[in-house]
Amino acid sequence: MRALPRILARQKKAQIVIVGGAGKPYGFSPPQGKTWRSVFFDEIADQVDASRIHFTGPLAHADYLRVLQVSTAHVYLTYPFVLSWSLLEAMSAGCLVIGSDTPPVREVMDSTNGILVPFHDANRLANAAIEALAHPRRFDRHRARAREMVIERFDLKRVCLPKLLNFLEFDAGEKPVAADEPVSFHKEAV
Repeated sequence: MRALPRILARQKKAQIVIVGGAGKPYGFSPPQGKTWRSVFFDEIADQVDASRIHFTGPLAHADYLRVLQVSTAHVYLTYPFVLSWSLLEAMSAGCLVIGSDTPPVREVMDSTNGILVPFHDANRLANAAIEALAHPRRFDRHRARAREMVIERFDLKRVCLPKLLNFLEFDAGEKPVAADEPVSFHKEAV
């Protein structure tokens, strides 16, 4: 939100689409009677043309994919936590991702397949978005590399499902495991 005034001032045709609900997040709750959306939007409301900022709320998966496919840039900020499926989804859709330079994002993103910015640096985030909007073709190779990486490392049928099945496979000679016994797996599956 704090990057939006600068982005909208520099990119006169930009439209901002913010997808997702205002429900309880994983972290701290917002102040009583507020949502995090209202807290941060109230902070910038008098600095932006609100008609250029579109809050969709939650979307059906097919609609979410369409938003990703027409986006010039996708901003993905996360504190160190777990990597979200939504980042991989954006990368596989060929989005240029501008992501927080935090450990979970660095697991899959670097300077060859996206743009990393410090989490709390609204100016660097704005600069990256302004550059992406001004010169979208300049980042075509980033988009292609992002998609290639997701296919190479996370394809369901070729990579993830075989790894899961290998993990779950037992030696043929093992006796069934009682519900309260620890389960041991093949060493190579771990």
